[in-house]
Amino acid sequence: MEKYLITKFTTKGANKITNEDVVETVIIDDGLLCILCDGVGADSEPEVASKITVTAVKNLFDASKQKDYLERIKETFVDANDFLVKYSQQKKDNNPMTTTLDMLFIKDGLAYWGHIGDSRIYYFKGSSLIQLTKDHNLIQKLLDEGFLTLQQAVNHPSSHILLKALGKENAEGDFSKMRLANSGSHKFLICSDGITGLVTDNELQEILRNDSETVQNNIISLVRSRGATDDYSFILLEKVNDDWKENS
Repeated sequence: MEKYLITKFTTKGANKITNEDVVETVIIDDGLLCILCDGVGADSEPEVASKITVTAVKNLFDASKQKDYLERIKETFVDANDFLVKYSQQKKDNNPMTTTLDMLFIKDGLAYWGHIGDSRIYYFKGSSLIQLTKDHNLIQKLLDEGFLTLQQAVNHPSSHILLKALGKENAEGDFSKMRLANSGSHKFLICSDGITGLVTDNELQEILRNDSETVQNNIISLVRSRGATDDYSFILLEKVNDDWKENS
């Protein structure tokens, strides 16, 4: 069974009253499940949306009898989305509650993930950083369609506009899996846009060359030095030879 050093961090942004990000890790079926949600501030009670979604996802995934873990993640997305939609419809204001959702499950040399929104999952091995997820926002759509260059996308005023989020009717996520090498070390980084909005992929790639404690300190210092206007959170997994460990 793979062993990982687990580092979790979340805090509210400098201009925020409450933290709308939630992170969680839990052992299920002798595998490691990681969850990150970032409540969508433009909708109702984003800090509640992220919190109840993380709890629902954890319970739904654990209760499922599906043996195919990628299918289990897909089922969890559908059921968590239905739960969040129904929850918001029962509120007095009946306003939608939405959140990003990223799930990563690691077991028996395989990594499975599900994604919706603009939080991200990265994989780092050797000296290379790979973004496993694709942002579901307006900027990414404009990039894909050739209306923006990468340079124009940096600090674009419409970067906050999401096209997909959990809590919308028939929300569709992205799902995939990969086999992990038996030898050599690697890392996973799951993070909210409070980090990726201020730190480039090249900077993250350099930071992730270090040990977990240094990675944590460097990410936090860099985000704070650039204003940290939004909530910023991450889960860092580093493959180790010892038993499961956790820093938080």
